[in-house]
Order: sequence, then structure tokens, then C-alpha cells
Amino acid sequence: MDFLRDMVSNKAFMAALLGWTVAQVSKTIIYLIVNKELRLERMCGGGGMPSSHSATVCGLATATGMIYGGGSIEFAITFALAMIVMYDAMNVRMETGRQGKVLNDMLEIFQNMGKNISPEERLKELVGHTPLQVLIGAITGIVVAVLVVLYL
Repeated sequence: MDFLRDMVSNKAFMAALLGWTVAQVSKTIIYLIVNKELRLERMCGGGGMPSSHSATVCGLATATGMIYGGGSIEFAITFALAMIVMYDAMNVRMETGRQGKVLNDMLEIFQNMGKNISPEERLKELVGHTPLQVLIGAITGIVVAVLVVLYL
């Protein structure tokens, strides 16, 4: 029980968790508005606006910086982690999504040629983020962290 109480009272952890939650709920609502379709898997899925990866790590880094100071080793570690995660979301994961799209197009061509391809063989295409999605996710995480540290 002490472990759970400690986690809930840990403002850096709560900022990261709430940053992720706000981003995922926002992502689901935005998808609903844009596509006129409720897809609850957006609550857990990667890709899309805003980046929950960015919201999580920026929430963690911001709260850590506010609690321990900008010169602390704790802030340095969380800031470096945030930079790596956001770079990965924009570059590596975005490229993975592009490759998934090309491979899915190829599977469709093969299917049209009479090959038996099951839907499970299709690759996920929405895995990365655009720079705007990463920026909005980062802002979301920063705002959530400031609110958590000041008011929770």
C-alpha cells in the first residue's frame, strides 16, 4: 500500500502519467471529430495528434526540473530521455509507418493478383509523429506538469 501511495504522491510520475492520459484522450477525440468515427483503440495506440510520447516525457522532464532544479542530475537524465524519445517518434517511428504503408500497398497488389492474404498480415501504418504532433504533445506535457507541480 505504501508503494501505491508513494507513486500517487510522486509529482514527476503523476505529471508523466497525466500527460500521457490527456494526450491519449485528446487523440481519441480529435480522431472522432476528423473521421466521424469513434475508435477506442486510439486510447492506447501510437501515432496521431498529439504525441503521447512527447506529452509523457516532457511532463516528466518539466516536473523533474521544477522539483529538483535545472542543474540537477535528475533533470539532465529526464531531459536527455525526452530528446531521445521525441527524436525517435518523429524520425525512426515515422519512417516505420511509411514503410508499413508501402508494404501494405504491395500486399494489396498481390491480393489483386489472386494471392490469399489475410487482414492480419497488414502492417500498422500509424506509428510515428509529425513534428507538429510532437510539438503539441510536448506543450501538453509541459502544461500538465506545471499544473501538477503547482496544484497537486
